[in-house]
Amino acid sequence: MDPINIIIGLNLIATFVANASGTKSGFISKLKPPKEKPKTYLQKLPVYLAVFSLLAVIIGIFQIGTFAYGVNNEKFRLIGLVFYLIFSWVQILALKILGENYSQEIVIFKNHKLITSGPFRFLRHPQYLSQILMDLGGALATMSYIALALSIIEIPFIILRASFEEKLLEKNFKEEFLDYKKKSGFLIPFIG
Repeated sequence: MDPINIIIGLNLIATFVANASGTKSGFISKLKPPKEKPKTYLQKLPVYLAVFSLLAVIIGIFQIGTFAYGVNNEKFRLIGLVFYLIFSWVQILALKILGENYSQEIVIFKNHKLITSGPFRFLRHPQYLSQILMDLGGALATMSYIALALSIIEIPFIILRASFEEKLLEKNFKEEFLDYKKKSGFLIPFIG
């Protein structure tokens, strides 16, 4: 098997294990009574697209749905691998920092806190930036045209979801969120 694909496979296993607590928090969040949980297609669609993108990367490891590997695209694959590795772990860090505030759904809990530490100090949605760059990196590293297409389709929905969350946070945290918004970037540090 290709060495880049082996590294991606090992990282997938490691991140699944590392994210076990995030998955547990996501499951527990379904049991906690929400203060506010809007009904919107953005609750599920971006999550489904991310899952399908992950599945495309997994089958891309086995060179299914990929462009041919060659010396000419080795640099691109290595750049994709670096992005995939870095941002898969930044995403896990962001989810761990969110802790009990983490949910796979757009929700405000009764005891919800505004998190402004770690990567959240610089940008308000590091988990979404990481999702975008991780998916694009995985697609590039495996040369998966399926993962690439899904990742590109996913981007506007992730941005819409983040914008929707911002309105909900502003509604519930008011001045605290507005102050935080002035000091941090939307998806890029210090921008927007």
